[in-house]
Amino acid sequence: MGPARKEIEGDLIRGADMQQTTVTGRTRDLVIGVDRLTQWISCHWLAAFIAIYGAWVIVPFFAPLFMEAGATAPAQGIYAIYSFFCHQLPQRSLFFGGPKVMYSLATIKSVWPKDGFEGLRGFIGNPQMGYKMAWSDRMISFYGSVWVGALIFAFLRKRLRSLPTLAWILFGLVPVGIDGGTHFINDILAGTSGTGFRDTNAWLQLLTGNAFPQWFYVGDALGSFNSDMRWITGILFGLTTVWFLFPMIEREMRAVQMEVAVQLERARRGSSAG
Repeated sequence: MGPARKEIEGDLIRGADMQQTTVTGRTRDLVIGVDRLTQWISCHWLAAFIAIYGAWVIVPFFAPLFMEAGATAPAQGIYAIYSFFCHQLPQRSLFFGGPKVMYSLATIKSVWPKDGFEGLRGFIGNPQMGYKMAWSDRMISFYGSVWVGALIFAFLRKRLRSLPTLAWILFGLVPVGIDGGTHFINDILAGTSGTGFRDTNAWLQLLTGNAFPQWFYVGDALGSFNSDMRWITGILFGLTTVWFLFPMIEREMRAVQMEVAVQLERARRGSSAG
């Protein structure tokens, strides 16, 4: 603890002592308990976030593993819970246990009788094709990069300053907003026909003079333009959001630590005086 911080805490304690209200008995014990819990949270908030949020991010990967192992009940539970947070469209999801990591919309329709968004999201896979993650590729990049960013921040927290707001907007929010927004409009207009402007990307073929293979422009396969944009914009959003928010949270938590230290010191002095 540096001299400046000691001086600040000393001033806070002296100021608090001048306004001190005597608290005794169970009320005092409750106040101390709350202060200690607050102190623990302010000291360990990042570790708690990494552990709890990390579990939230990783659980969807267990759904296909459970299906492969024949544990269908827990797998179905995971799919059901995470369906509230992800569309789980199979043509935009990664598969485990099959010959391919991703399958085209046409391939999925050839083995699954239900169409439309609600119908297609019900396809979780089969023994021949493997089983999909309970996250789509965008959600993996979107949520996963926040967790990875938190891990990186754990090593840089003492010297990293917040990303400027404008930079966060330009590099974090705008790209994912454009990509997600155009996908949303495409899905409203074209549904699951596979003929929308983000399904064929004919506009991109025109802009690039068909410089890339046809599979790069059409559909959602891993390595295609649509897939790349979902990964890139999701990762940009996650990392820049951590860079923007976490240094702010860290500063606030340090301030809370100092304030709680003052409260606990007051309680200690009161106990000694009693």
